[in-house]
Amino acid sequence: MNKQINELRFDAGISLLHDEPYLVAVNKSGEIIDPIAGLEKFAQLIVQECLAQVDKVDAMLEDDKEKTGAAWVGLAIAKHFGVE
Repeated sequence: MNKQINELRFDAGISLLHDEPYLVAVNKSGEIIDPIAGLEKFAQLIVQECLAQVDKVDAMLEDDKEKTGAAWVGLAIAKHFGVE
């Protein structure tokens, strides 16, 4: 799990600044941005990853012709966190 979280952290632009002992948020151009924006992006990426897993379960169960609430769960999670 640490590898996946670490990849999402980098995708959100959260990283160490040189040898400083604190994290910063940077955009894709390498410019330092508001750390709250980086944390929001990080949280959004985690929720999107969770929604992708719900979609996989829903697709798997749909193939077995079982009725599932997985799609509704995914929609509820997305709505709760405001993530598309």
